Amino acid sequence: MNEFALLLAATFAAGTPLALAAMGLLINEKAGVLNLGAEGMMLVAALAGFAVAFHTQSPFLGFLAGAAAGAALAAVFALLVVGLNTNQYATGLAISLLGAGLSAFFGLQYVGKKLVDREAFSFPGLADIPFIGPALFKQHPMVYITVALCLGLAWWLFRTRSGLVLRSVGENPQAAHALGYGVRGIRVAAVLAGGAMCGLAGAYLSVVYAPLWVEGMVAGRGWIALALTVFATWRPARALLGAYLFGGVTMLQLSLQGAGVDVSSQLMSMLPYLATIVVLVLISRNSAWIRLNMPASLGQPFDPGK
Repeated sequence: MNEFALLLAATFAAGTPLALAAMGLLINEKAGVLNLGAEGMMLVAALAGFAVAFHTQSPFLGFLAGAAAGAALAAVFALLVVGLNTNQYATGLAISLLGAGLSAFFGLQYVGKKLVDREAFSFPGLADIPFIGPALFKQHPMVYITVALCLGLAWWLFRTRSGLVLRSVGENPQAAHALGYGVRGIRVAAVLAGGAMCGLAGAYLSVVYAPLWVEGMVAGRGWIALALTVFATWRPARALLGAYLFGGVTMLQLSLQGAGVDVSSQLMSMLPYLATIVVLVLISRNSAWIRLNMPASLGQPFDPGK
């Protein structure tokens, strides 16, 4: 029972960066912008967060630096796809490659370094409850902040006027423009907010999850987060649930290896990505369902002069 509680706790920790990145990408896509650069943004943010936390000994400043780095790279993406109407698919891939290259180059001096160990966070009293305490009440504060962000994002998107405006830009930018809304400005704001969320995800990896810097440490999580938005049918609560599902698959491989299960370690490492492929295949079998939930203008440029 104790082992299962620890597995559940590890699942929440592993799913948190996926949830943060998925919610950031969901904001982008609700505005009609498809951002394939999440992997690069997370890598740059992971480096920035680790570097600032390493020099200042402040995880909080590390998270701020990660969010700023993610937003900065997102600003480049927004300039190209919103300002210059470049192809969103090609530009996103370019941003991903750029982020990987920048993080690898500037991260050389931080390879092998590690952040100072800090006392683990826990809720007094609640953390001592059998099973529930170790599973739910000994997480890093960012885990709880992520859940709160998910609830807040769901409320904002579907219960507020500004959320409705964002969704209208993603569904029919021409109609939103005709009503007087600045489609390009809204899309830029959405891209920057999404980049900051991806930045928080990257900083979480290098500051909390594995408090060190390793080249390529995001390890495909940006692409998994992109698949999660489709899996969640562009709804925040489902994205959070999907993130924990994939986090559980990631932790399951380590748990099975620790239990001495005789399975190839390479095969176990493939589990999260195999799960991603299986989910996408299953979802793709119902294309009408995807079209019903997908923002109608996703991936399409908007030119107010036309």
